[in-house]
Amino acid sequence: MRNILIIGAGKSSSSLIKYLLDTSSKENLHITIGDISIEDINKRIPKHPNLTVIQLNVFNKTQRETAIKKADIVISMLPARFHLEVAKDCIQFQKNMVTASYISDEMKALDANVKKNGLVFMNEIGVDPGIDHMSAMHVIDKIHAKGGKIVLFESFTGGLVAPESDTNLWNYKFTWNPRNVVTAGQGGAAMFIQEGTYKYIPYHKLFRRTEFLQINGSGKFEAYANRDSLKYRSIYGLENIPTMYRGTIRKVGFSRAWNIFIQLGMTDDTYTIEDSEHMSYRDFVNLFLAYSPTDSVELKLRSYLKIDQDDVMWEKLIELDIFNPTKIIGLKNATPAQILQKILMDKWTLSEEDKDMIIMHHKFGFELNGKKQQIESSMVTIGENQTYTAMAKTVGLPVAIAALKILNGEIKTPGVLRPISKEVYEPILKELESFGISFTEKEVPYLGYNPENVIG
Repeated sequence: MRNILIIGAGKSSSSLIKYLLDTSSKENLHITIGDISIEDINKRIPKHPNLTVIQLNVFNKTQRETAIKKADIVISMLPARFHLEVAKDCIQFQKNMVTASYISDEMKALDANVKKNGLVFMNEIGVDPGIDHMSAMHVIDKIHAKGGKIVLFESFTGGLVAPESDTNLWNYKFTWNPRNVVTAGQGGAAMFIQEGTYKYIPYHKLFRRTEFLQINGSGKFEAYANRDSLKYRSIYGLENIPTMYRGTIRKVGFSRAWNIFIQLGMTDDTYTIEDSEHMSYRDFVNLFLAYSPTDSVELKLRSYLKIDQDDVMWEKLIELDIFNPTKIIGLKNATPAQILQKILMDKWTLSEEDKDMIIMHHKFGFELNGKKQQIESSMVTIGENQTYTAMAKTVGLPVAIAALKILNGEIKTPGVLRPISKEVYEPILKELESFGISFTEKEVPYLGYNPENVIG
């Protein structure tokens, strides 16, 4: 049997593993899952004759090399910073590799060696990055094939809670790594280009410069700019495009409320707080407010941020129970961001039957035969439950499909790759449709950049 090794089996791996097990008999596959915590995997993944679960610490050279040697292809679902050692072993032992992570500079540096050995290292093959690349290139290539010139590309993705499970004032629950949500937008200004003018939004302004979106029957949303949209000009072959913008989707009102945490300093991850394990939620909030022997924490916060008592922003803060004097943080030497994450996880964790939702929306403006036209392409996917989430489905299925197609020789161009070639995106998008992950494309009047949709 052909052995597929999956290293790391977190929340996003449920649909990946199910797909491979469901096809294992037909495709003559044996799936080996290597993880540092096999007890958790054994609880989550049903026993299967074509499945083996092994203890694998990625920093244990012997364990790692032994597992990779036995594999025919390696899927790394580890955090991006841990892929490199796996990648070097894959080159040494002549194994193809798949990840859902962005291509790091270190991974990119392996490209020549990967090509020399005739290997395929497919990266950025999850949802964002991944499905966004494939669905965008599908339309971009069609426009170019007709002789069109693309003058605008805007792309938005959001991991949200499904309408039937939307039970809090924030209209949000964690559907992926909570840490990434808390620290989103940090590490530099958001960069994009609008109508030929470069734009930069610093972190402290990011959540007040949002754009409104109306998405195919799903309602009204807002989006804030992703970190670096400019690099996608070269990735998508749109070097001279005058408008290029990528954003993250949220329900309207989320960004304004989230900005409260940024202005207070609660999303900072650069320093630790003394005695944080014994601190109450109320104490934590008070850290960021001026001293007053008479004013309450609530009054100081409202005064500092100019929030009226009947403002929905205030109701959102109350709902999180952040002023509770008896709830203890219980995290030793924690950063503000880690403490905020702990507080939010109390309220925003998906319950067992909750469903999440992935929304992706692209805008393509182009000139064809002297006329400006626009296409909008949208995808909405709803999860099944807390385990088989829309996030797990849209991350895991492209990874699984790509791995099998590489194993079967259907994807064979060597190198450190992302899924932007027709050889890759066309068959994967087609198969994803059979799982309900499909895009609706429609032609709309050319709107270009519409400043009326932008806040701030």
